[in-house]
Amino acid sequence: MVSSLTARFCATTGTRASDRSHDRKGVVSCQSAKSRDRSRRFISAAVLAIALAFESVAAGAEPERHAVAYLAQETPRWYADNHCFSCHNNGDGARALFLAVERGYAVPAKALEDTLRWLRDPAGWDHNPANPGFSDKRLARIQFAAALAEAWRTGYTRDRDAVSRAAESLVSEQESDGASLGSWKIDTGGMAGAPATYGSALATYMARRTLEIADARRFAQPIGRANQWLNSAQPQNLLDRAAILLALPDSAPKHLGALLAAQTSDGGWGPQPHAPAEAFDTAVALLALNGVVRPEAGANLRDAHSAAAAIGRGRAFLVKFQLADGSWPETTRTSGFTSYAERISTAAWAAYALLITDPKGN
Repeated sequence: MVSSLTARFCATTGTRASDRSHDRKGVVSCQSAKSRDRSRRFISAAVLAIALAFESVAAGAEPERHAVAYLAQETPRWYADNHCFSCHNNGDGARALFLAVERGYAVPAKALEDTLRWLRDPAGWDHNPANPGFSDKRLARIQFAAALAEAWRTGYTRDRDAVSRAAESLVSEQESDGASLGSWKIDTGGMAGAPATYGSALATYMARRTLEIADARRFAQPIGRANQWLNSAQPQNLLDRAAILLALPDSAPKHLGALLAAQTSDGGWGPQPHAPAEAFDTAVALLALNGVVRPEAGANLRDAHSAAAAIGRGRAFLVKFQLADGSWPETTRTSGFTSYAERISTAAWAAYALLITDPKGN
């Protein structure tokens, strides 16, 4: 078992493009037989925990590839069928696909062609015809801007001017006074955020991230205001807590313990402690924990190991409940409803989390 796991961390020049790209970044390297034996003794329990979770599904179809194939099929479908754009398909779904392309997965250019044309025109986002899923224009703008920023960050587009215009439009949406000062407030009707509603904490993180990608120096003031709000925000549910930790990895002393304690026996997270796990909540929690284990987060070794072990169990949860078509049961508030929009965004977040925490590429 250890030998096969270790092999996953040793790429060769004959591996697929995503593995080779990580070789160039120095994440993985090939070693002599002697040095490999020595390395095995020093693989941390944290990294091994993640690898073990992946090993359990290695015999089947690769979950990331399966999810990418689903999103590559569904992302362009909304425009083709409805002649308008969806913040779920062309926002959340496209964002995951841009990351997938960067990681070396095959995504047909046609799957993103119409979406990219739409994303590069932020001025047109408020004039989207006849889209029943386009009810919250602020959140839709955040989702589209995040997808465009991801396209630029991953090199899928070189249109930085479009990213800057998208970022400027987000600044005008930032709350300017009161208790919400610095946030991008989203009304969820008193419930935890969902794939179609996010909630203020997750929306604020996503908007801030777009500003950072666009130009952290130029947008330093709104970024600073967002950080101040995130630092002072009191999480109302586990999704809020995970979103704040995702935005501020150095807030681990305040949020990590509660997030780890809320992990369910099957490895996922729900919107509240003791609630059944959901794919969307699990995906956001995984992304937050991934930030904690990154060296630049400065977490102590014990916290980093605990977070990494939880990532392994969370990945196993997502893999276990992935559906045959590559998607996941949609996360809805309340649970158990059917929604195509929520299905797409749930799959997008789950795919994004799996790609980011993939032990072969991270």
